[in-house]
Amino acid sequence: MKVAYQGLRGAYSEAALRKHFGPKAKTLPLELSEDVFAAVETGRADYGILPVENTIAGPVAVNADLFWEKSVFATAECYLRIEHCLLAPPHSKLEWLKTVYSHPVALAQCRAFIRGRKLTAVPEYDTAGAAKLVAERNVVSEAAIASADCAKAYGLKVLKRGVQSYRNNITRFLVFTRPALVPKGVRMQKTSVVFSTRHKPGELLHCLQHFADHGINLTRLESRPIPENPFEYVFFVDFLGGLKDKRVASALRKIGADAHVLKVLGSYPLGRR
Repeated sequence: MKVAYQGLRGAYSEAALRKHFGPKAKTLPLELSEDVFAAVETGRADYGILPVENTIAGPVAVNADLFWEKSVFATAECYLRIEHCLLAPPHSKLEWLKTVYSHPVALAQCRAFIRGRKLTAVPEYDTAGAAKLVAERNVVSEAAIASADCAKAYGLKVLKRGVQSYRNNITRFLVFTRPALVPKGVRMQKTSVVFSTRHKPGELLHCLQHFADHGINLTRLESRPIPENPFEYVFFVDFLGGLKDKRVASALRKIGADAHVLKVLGSYPLGRR
């Protein structure tokens, strides 16, 4: 079994992959989220795993859009606690640092620490990529904000752990595969869908009312613009209940009749937080 993820060795996505699939899973690191979807759709990978939301940064917009566009099915969710670490070359010291590299979201999550140390923040496309860059440059005044796994992967030293501003920094990932490969025995306890409404007053409320009428608890509601239709939106909904649940099936039938488009993104077991 081969699993694709976005990023380099030591990326948080790789840690989520290992947490869900175990240490023996074959990994396929790829540069972009689009590449992960393509690998799954073409059979280059059996599964993909990507982040969809973070407790501090909110939804990962690019991945939400890709789930709407691509022909995949989510089979699991995975929660990963994020601990940002300050990594530097082995002979570096904290007081020598002047510049820190990381993904823009990670830099924002560590803003208080960065400002407190009067460091210059330089954005990179990936936390693991920032760690790799710092290792290759080997400049004692430069550091990266990334996972502790990146220190092992690139021969860096952890100067300080937990440099993020908030302790409860948790990212939720979705695991997905081609619809034809969805395991028959997967427990369906939670479901993700996306739909668009007709451009009439009260249409969104009307669609959402079907969830309430069937006693279905929503855990996430998010809107995303439709690029080809300016100022029109699709709505992502996560809710408790699986596709085999009669209440869920009935609600989705009614939503499908009222919505302009309805797409089921996946149905899967509840992830352990």
